[in-house]
Amino acid sequence: MKLKEVKEYLGHGVSLEMLLIPAGTFMMGSPESEKGQSNDETQHEVTLTKPFYMGKYAVTQEHWEIVMGDNKSKKTNKSRLPATDVSWNDCQEFIKKLNAKTNGDYRLPTEAEWEYACRAGTISAYSYGDSITKNDANYYDGSNTNTKEVGSFKPNAFGLYEMHGNIWEWCEDWYGEYPAGAVTDPKGPAMGECLMFRGGSFYSNVLFVRSSNRTDDALSNRSDSLGFRLVKTP
Repeated sequence: MKLKEVKEYLGHGVSLEMLLIPAGTFMMGSPESEKGQSNDETQHEVTLTKPFYMGKYAVTQEHWEIVMGDNKSKKTNKSRLPATDVSWNDCQEFIKKLNAKTNGDYRLPTEAEWEYACRAGTISAYSYGDSITKNDANYYDGSNTNTKEVGSFKPNAFGLYEMHGNIWEWCEDWYGEYPAGAVTDPKGPAMGECLMFRGGSFYSNVLFVRSSNRTDDALSNRSDSLGFRLVKTP
């Protein structure tokens, strides 16, 4: 697959690198036979009718510092570490300032966009197959307790790095049960109590970094294992 990449220069030698994700149809959720499957992962067909750009990497601390002028991350020894300790509200403020700075149309991904991009055409538990190792992703195995720089692991077929593990990534959607049938361009409930984040983290068991795993929390929640990745409509 030939990957189309665009870069948004932010200054000080730092750019946002975005990859074009094609429109398509996929099975969202997981089969009951998948190890770790939860009852809110009901499989259903999803069609995304429009392509979108997605961050090649999670937003880093150097991205955050250039746009916001501060750094909320507790682990700040390297600029290429993901920006963490940011709430959903913090992400929205970052996006607002980024769009003003770039005249862009950046936002958080919907939950469907995130899983579609993570799977990159696969139907297995992980984008690398039905099993994963520490060579593929940064997850907790009893010894690791730190984030790693973005780009530390191999990308998936869409060219996206660290969609499994390293940090959880906020999505735009409120939490809600999946529909029973096929849907087109879903965006989740109009309102709710908690918002979605995906992907697992350096402090997550391997089953929590599956492509279909769903996790949610209050929009004000902050954690050193929680960050975000951007999307943009062409």
